[in-house]
Amino acid sequence: MSLPEVVSREQWRKAREELLLKEKAATRARDALNAERRGLPMVEVDKEYVFEGGDGKATLLDLFEGRHQLVVYHFMFAPDWDAGCRSCSGFLDQVGHLAHLHARGTSFAAVSRAPYTRILPFKARMGWTLPWYSSAGSDFNADFEATVVRDGEQTERPGISCFLRDLDRVFHTYSAYERGLDGLGSTTSFLDLTALGRQEDWEEPTGRASAFGAPAGSERVRYHDEYED
Repeated sequence: MSLPEVVSREQWRKAREELLLKEKAATRARDALNAERRGLPMVEVDKEYVFEGGDGKATLLDLFEGRHQLVVYHFMFAPDWDAGCRSCSGFLDQVGHLAHLHARGTSFAAVSRAPYTRILPFKARMGWTLPWYSSAGSDFNADFEATVVRDGEQTERPGISCFLRDLDRVFHTYSAYERGLDGLGSTTSFLDLTALGRQEDWEEPTGRASAFGAPAGSERVRYHDEYED
C-alpha cells in the first residue's frame, strides 16, 4: 500500500494551505455551476402517470405532498427482481432526515418499476421510512430515462429527477444519472439540483429565497423534531 509522505507539522500546514486555495476555487466553481443549473429551462409534464404507494394509487402531483418541489430517486428495482439494487440501497442509507428538505418546500421519494408488493417487504427489511412508489404499468421510468435499452435489452440505471409545482401544473427541471449522482445524499446536495436551490439570499438568480414568503433557507433550519410540517 502506498501511503502519504510523512512530513513535519510546518510542511503539512504549507501543503494544506496550498490545497485549500484549490478547494475554495472548486467551491466557487460549484456555486457558479449550481446557478447555471437553476437557470435551465423547464418542461411541463402533461402526461398522466399512476404510481402505487403506501396509501394506494397516486399521481405525480400527489408525490409532492403539497410542497413546491419534488426530488425523485430512480431506484433500480426491476419487476422480476427479488430485491433492490445494492448500490441504490447504499445511496438511500445515506439520505438524512427528510424534515430538513420539507422545511424548504421540497419532497423526496424513491420510484422503481417493481410492483409495490415487492417493494414493501424489501423496504421493511432495510428499515426505511421515506416514501417509495412503484411505477409498474406506466412509462415513467422510460420517459425519464431511468429504464433504457442497451444492446437490445431493457436496463435499469440509477438517477435523480427534479420537479417543480405551480398549483396543479408540474414541470420537469433537471435529471442526472449514474456518475452524476456522485456526492449526493445530503439535504443541500439535493437542493442544489432543484430550480429553487437552497433558497439563500446569496444564490443566483436572486428572488427565489423568499419566493413563497418564507425567510432564507438557513433561517428555517431547526432540530428535525421541531419543525411544523
